[in-house]
Amino acid sequence: MARYTGPKSKISRRFGVALFGPSKALERKNYPPGMHGPKGSRRKQSEYSVALAEKQKLRYQYGVLERQFRRYFAIASNRRGVTGEILLQLLETRLDNVVFRLGFGNSRSAARQLVCHGHVQVNGRKVDVSSFNVKPGDTITVKDKPQSRRLAAKNLELTQIVPIPDWLILNKEQFSGAVSRMPTRTEIAPIVNEQLIVELYSR
Repeated sequence: MARYTGPKSKISRRFGVALFGPSKALERKNYPPGMHGPKGSRRKQSEYSVALAEKQKLRYQYGVLERQFRRYFAIASNRRGVTGEILLQLLETRLDNVVFRLGFGNSRSAARQLVCHGHVQVNGRKVDVSSFNVKPGDTITVKDKPQSRRLAAKNLELTQIVPIPDWLILNKEQFSGAVSRMPTRTEIAPIVNEQLIVELYSR
């Protein structure tokens, strides 16, 4: 299945959560899309459908395909620790998400585009793979090219009121950031119950 490129407001309305940032459509129409609108009755959801919805929300939030998501879960389940929290950390430390958290992209999709177009370096080397996982001690820099810096400066201006997470360090003047440590679950503040996702894949 290819990456979803349709109307994001429909996905947010389907799950009742602003998955892609603030959504005016969700504020105006806080009910699922479809011909029945707000009057449409919902059947009681099974445990499986609730867990599946949690997984889909997390997938859409980080822009991850099903096969990629399964790979992340396999890695998380093979590591020592709480599988759900490790899964969240793997998603949160994707390069496109870190670029977004640093403010170089005003959305995850914008940050992914910056990475894929070669505007970002990790430890001085160009990395154009959005799924690249950064580690504590890594330095993320916007390439020292006029176009790259112009794009980053514009996004930094748009995101200046958004606080930078404590596990990241931002240097606006140098257009760089660093990963000081792995984020905790509290800092990630997931919009899903990741334990349900763990149970879904453990069936």
